[in-house]
Amino acid sequence: MQNLEQLLAQELSLRSGQIKNALELFAEGATIPFIARYRKERTGEMNEVQLRDLQDRYTYLTELHDRKTTILQAITNLGKLTDDLKAKIEASTQKTELEDLYLPYRPKRRTRATIAREKGLEPLAEAIKALNHPHISTVSLEQSAAKYLSEQVKTVEDALKGAADILAEEVAENAEYRAYLRSLLLETGIFVSQIEDAHPEGTTKFEMYREYQAKVKAIAPHNLLALLRGETEEVLTLTLNFDEDTVLSYLESQQIQTKNSAMRQFYRDMLKDSFNRLMRTSLIAAVTAEKKAWADGESIKTFETNLRDLLLAAPAGMKPTLAIDPGFRTGCKTAAIDETGKFLEYQTIFPHQSVAQREQAARTLRTLIEKYQIQLIAIGNGTAGRETDTFVAEALQGLARPPVKVMVNESGASIYSASPVAISEFPDLDLTVRGAVSIGRRLQDPLAELVKIDPKSIGVGQYQHDVDQKLLKKKLDETVESCVNYVGVDLNTASKELLAFVSGLSPSVANNIVAYRNQNGAFRDRRHLLKVPKLGAKAFEQAAGFLRIRGGDNPLDNTAVHPESYGVVEAIARDLKLSLSEIAQASDKLKSVNLKQYVTEAIGEPTLRDILRELEKPGRDPRAEFKYATFSDAVQAMSDLEIGMELEGIITNVANFGAFVDIGVHQDGLIHVSQLADRFVSDPKQIVKVGQVVKVRVLEVNESLKRISLSMKSSESSRSTGALEKKPSQEIVTQKRDRPQAQKSQTQKPATLDDLQAKFGRKQRPNR
Repeated sequence: MQNLEQLLAQELSLRSGQIKNALELFAEGATIPFIARYRKERTGEMNEVQLRDLQDRYTYLTELHDRKTTILQAITNLGKLTDDLKAKIEASTQKTELEDLYLPYRPKRRTRATIAREKGLEPLAEAIKALNHPHISTVSLEQSAAKYLSEQVKTVEDALKGAADILAEEVAENAEYRAYLRSLLLETGIFVSQIEDAHPEGTTKFEMYREYQAKVKAIAPHNLLALLRGETEEVLTLTLNFDEDTVLSYLESQQIQTKNSAMRQFYRDMLKDSFNRLMRTSLIAAVTAEKKAWADGESIKTFETNLRDLLLAAPAGMKPTLAIDPGFRTGCKTAAIDETGKFLEYQTIFPHQSVAQREQAARTLRTLIEKYQIQLIAIGNGTAGRETDTFVAEALQGLARPPVKVMVNESGASIYSASPVAISEFPDLDLTVRGAVSIGRRLQDPLAELVKIDPKSIGVGQYQHDVDQKLLKKKLDETVESCVNYVGVDLNTASKELLAFVSGLSPSVANNIVAYRNQNGAFRDRRHLLKVPKLGAKAFEQAAGFLRIRGGDNPLDNTAVHPESYGVVEAIARDLKLSLSEIAQASDKLKSVNLKQYVTEAIGEPTLRDILRELEKPGRDPRAEFKYATFSDAVQAMSDLEIGMELEGIITNVANFGAFVDIGVHQDGLIHVSQLADRFVSDPKQIVKVGQVVKVRVLEVNESLKRISLSMKSSESSRSTGALEKKPSQEIVTQKRDRPQAQKSQTQKPATLDDLQAKFGRKQRPNR
C-alpha cells in the first residue's frame, strides 16, 4: 500500500499524505462531493477533479495488482517463474505491458509451434539460437537439423520449418518487441479508408472518407470514431498502413547476430513469418484499440463539459409557468404549473388550422394566464415551435404585464414522457401533456428536471453510441452528481430522482425521504432527516450539507454550512453579538473575523473560509443569471438566410472541431474551430459553451445538404480567411432538424432560453 501511495503521489503530482488521507476517506464510504467540500483539511484542499483522477487511477492500479497476483501464481504453477520475470511483472504499471509479459505463458490453442514441440524439435530451436553468434562463422543448418529426424519429422526441411515455427512464436510473444512495435505504429502509422464499391459517389454520409488518410498520432477523435462507425456499418474499409521494412529491420537488429549468410537468411525468413503471421493483426488491433480508447476518452470529456454547462444553465426561477408542447394537426398541449412545478391544468389549443380556432386559442391562452397569474411561458422548440411562438406573441399583445416568453429545448422530452418516472408522476395524463409539463419545468429549473432523463437522450454529445458505454455512463453519472451537489437541493420540493444524486443518498433512501415528507409535511430541521427510514448517521453526514430548508427553524439549514460546523458559526455569531438570522446581513463584520481563533482539530482555515463566504450570501444559487436570446423575426427558415447576415443564436453543442448554433431555422449551423475567434483556437471549449448566446455571421448556406456555415470572427478577419472548408466531420455530425419550414412572422421577436434551453441535438419529431 505504501508503494502504491507513493506511485500515485508521483503520477498525480500530489503529496503522499494527501493520497493517504483521500484513500482513507474513500474506504470510509465518503463521496467525492463531500470530501471536496467538507474535508479540505484532510486532503490538502484537493478538488473534485483531482479526487476523481485519484479514484480512477487507484481503481486501475488495484485491479492491476490483483491481475499480477493471478499471473504470478499461474506462471509459478507452470514452474517457469524466474526472479527477472517476477521483477518485471511487479514493476509493470499498465495492463497492456502486464499482458505482454504473460503472453508466452498464457494457455493457448494448439499452434504450429506447439505441434513442433510435440515432434521433439524444441532442442533444435535451442541449438539454432546457440549458433546465432557473431563469433561462429561456420554453420550448417542441415547438419544440425538432421540430428532430429524421426517418424514424425521425415526431412531436414520439415525439421527446420518446425524449429522456425518455435522461434517465430517466441519472437511474437516477446514483450519488449511488442511494446516497441506498438509505439512504432502509433508514431508512424497512417489510417487509410476507402468507400466500398457498393456505395457510389454521393450516396453515403461518409463521403468525405472515400479516399482519406490521417496519421495515427494526429487523427482527431471524431474522425477516428466516424471511420470506425463506417467500418462497422460496412460502408468503408479502414486499414492501418506502415513501413513493414522498418518493422523487419528492427526485429533483425534485435535477433540476428551471426555473420553466416545461410543463418541470416533463415532468421530473416523466420522473422518475416513471425511478424506477418503472428504479430501484424494483433498489433494493428492493439494500436487501433488504444486510439479508440483515447478517442472515447476525449469524446466523453467533451460530453461531460457540455452536460455540465447544460445542467448548470441559469434557471428562470420557480414562478407560475404556462408550458406549450407545439403541434400542427393535433394541436398544442398547454399545461399550467405553479411555482413549485406542480401540475395544475391543461388545455389543447389549435392556433394553426383556421382563423376562428386561432382566435379561440388566444382567448384560452389569456384565460389561463389570468387564472394562474402566469409569469413565464415555455414553448417547445420542436415541430411548429416557431409558428407557435409567433401565435403566442400575438396573443400577448395588449396585456398589461405579459409573461416572459421563452423557447425551450425539448430534446429528450418524449423520452421522459414515456418513462416510468413520468408515468409515476402523471399516470392519468397523455404523453404529450407530460412532455409539456417537463418543458415548463425545464424553464423553471433545468437541473431539477433534466436529472430525470438519461443524459444520452439530451443530445449534448457526439458519437455517444460509439464510445465505451460503461465508461460513458460512469462519467455522465459523476457529472450529474457533481452538478446536483454543487447547486444544492431544496429538501422540501426535490423529486426522488434529484435527491438520488445527493451525496450519500441511494435511490431507495431518496424515495423514503419523499414518502416521509408526504406523510409528515415539510422538513423544518435538517436533523429530522435521521427519522427517515434507512437514513443513518453516515448518510446524514454525507448528505446534510447539500440539502437546503428554506424558512426552517435554523437559518443555517438554508446554507451549505454543514451541521457539524454549526457550533463554530454560533461562536462567531456570539462574538459579533449577532443572532444567526442577523449574521448574514453583517458582511462587514464577517470580513473582520480572525479565522485563526476558531480553528479546531476538526475545522481548519479552508473550511472556515468557505463558511464565511456562504454566510455572506446564504441560500444563494451559484448558477448564472437567467438570460434568453432573441431570434430574428425575418429569419425562420434556411431559405431566409443570406451570406453575410449577422444573427443572434445559442450554442447547442460543442465538439473538438467546432460548435453548433441554433439560429432559429430548424437546422443548427456550424462554427468551425477556425471561425470561432480572430486568433488560433485549439479547443472550442475555451471560447464557447453550451447555452451561450452568441453573435454569428452567415458564411455559407447549402439547403440540399442542410448545411449552414457560420463565423464568430470579425468581418475583416472572416473575409481574409474565406469561407469555411468542408471537413470530413461535417458529413457525419451535422445536427439536422427536419421540421416544416416556418412562415415569416411580422410580430415581435421570439425569445429563446440561454443556458439550459440551448437546443442540443434536437430530435426529429413527427408533424402533428
